Amino acid sequence: MQVAPLHGPWADAPLFGHRWPGPTRPATRATIVALLVAAAVAALSVPLDRAGVGWFVTAIAGVAALIVARVVPDPAPRTAGPAPLVRRGPLALSRARFFWSAATVALLGVGTLRAAGWLFLLCLCTAVITAALAVAGGRSVRAMVIAVLMAPLASFRALPWIRRGFAAVRHNGGGRGLRITATVSVSAVLLVVFGSLFASADAAFADLVGRAVPDIDGGTVARWIFVFVVAAFVLGGAAYLRAAPPDLGGLERPGTRRVARLEWAVPLTLLVLLFAMFVAVQLTVLFGGSAHVLDTDGLTYAEYARGGFWQLLIVTGLTLVVLAGAARWAPRDTGTDRVLIRVILGALAVLTLVVVASATHRMDLYADTYGLTRLRLLVSLCELWLGLVFVLILIAGIRLTARWLPRAVVAAGVLALLGLAGANPDRLIADHNVTRYEQTDRIDTRYLSNLSADAVPALDRLTGVDRDCVLAPIAADLKRDEDDWRGWNLGRYQARDLLAHDPAPAPRSCPGDYPSS
Repeated sequence: MQVAPLHGPWADAPLFGHRWPGPTRPATRATIVALLVAAAVAALSVPLDRAGVGWFVTAIAGVAALIVARVVPDPAPRTAGPAPLVRRGPLALSRARFFWSAATVALLGVGTLRAAGWLFLLCLCTAVITAALAVAGGRSVRAMVIAVLMAPLASFRALPWIRRGFAAVRHNGGGRGLRITATVSVSAVLLVVFGSLFASADAAFADLVGRAVPDIDGGTVARWIFVFVVAAFVLGGAAYLRAAPPDLGGLERPGTRRVARLEWAVPLTLLVLLFAMFVAVQLTVLFGGSAHVLDTDGLTYAEYARGGFWQLLIVTGLTLVVLAGAARWAPRDTGTDRVLIRVILGALAVLTLVVVASATHRMDLYADTYGLTRLRLLVSLCELWLGLVFVLILIAGIRLTARWLPRAVVAAGVLALLGLAGANPDRLIADHNVTRYEQTDRIDTRYLSNLSADAVPALDRLTGVDRDCVLAPIAADLKRDEDDWRGWNLGRYQARDLLAHDPAPAPRSCPGDYPSS
């Protein structure tokens, strides 16, 4: 029997397969307008050379633009022609996207509170990851990695999508677009004319306008254009992903290939015994405190803490890989298999927690002896985060299911970074070292003078030439680089206010510094 051919029109076969076909319709008018407005806000708000409130304003504008693009329907009439027989509806993202969206805004908002550039750079890089997870989703490790890698590709795929949206807007409502453009132009002209007159009539108003509106020159215009293009490119990709997120569900299936019981149980049991031997020694060290270092012939604090910490950090990371491989390929068909997984992997995770405690103890001892620095604070935070990861692994091992674990691990890292920002790390470092100076009379003024304005309240505890040597370089930087509203920052504001009431003049010479490492 001959089957008659079916007639379409059919939906176009997607270039990237059925996992990521993309939106079936062009970008709506609301999407285009929202993206352009958000990009304009970014161009006027983002201070490229510092952390400031402008980054937070841009984050709010970007989230608002994506919400508008998602919820506002397209008022333009549909094009004539038969409807396709096959429709690909947009995939719904999980509720975790609300957490990732809030985390992105919070990370970019750190620049409003903290002046430490290194901290804001970490938050900015992490915000790129959380933003990709917010619009693309992903639950497994593989799915989240692919979601992050899809983000830049989505920006390029969004270009023809937005171009088709512009064409549809011109075809269906070009006159309205011209009226909107004329309205915006007339409003801008009125603001410029009357604002200039008011500024010339009152000095206070002129000062207010001068702070809000930067000096417009070639560099300023080039910066506006650059930020506008980059923001529109990034937000276009986010809107594209949000309109039709990829299907990453198939990547979350657990591995089906298994190994024999002895093939994984014997090596990991031997590894557990090795960990137990190391932990037995470390328990003596943990309870022995500094006496262990002082009583060991030829062992210094630097050799004990700095030499052993990095090895223990590598051991912790490798243990994560071993646990992930065993959880993926170890058989769990019988009750005996499941008991072995819980006992062996659980013992390895518990023993690794002791290794984490030993590494943290080494770094804490090193900081007490030589002072606290940004690197030492960061690696200690990293170890604490790894310890939390192993606790989550132990919780997942109770039921032998861990679909939630990858997202929980990333979320724990994000919360740890936000917690670090809340703790004000540069001020924490300054407080620790000033307290140590009061006890030992040793301080590295050169290192402390390179901290950000966040540390000024703690460094103000110093007196005499030590205070001037530490605060004078920070005061000079604050005076040289004034903030407008875009770069306003709570840490720099508080530092300027403190130094205005109690200045720190530059001394002719500083006392000998005591290195912190």
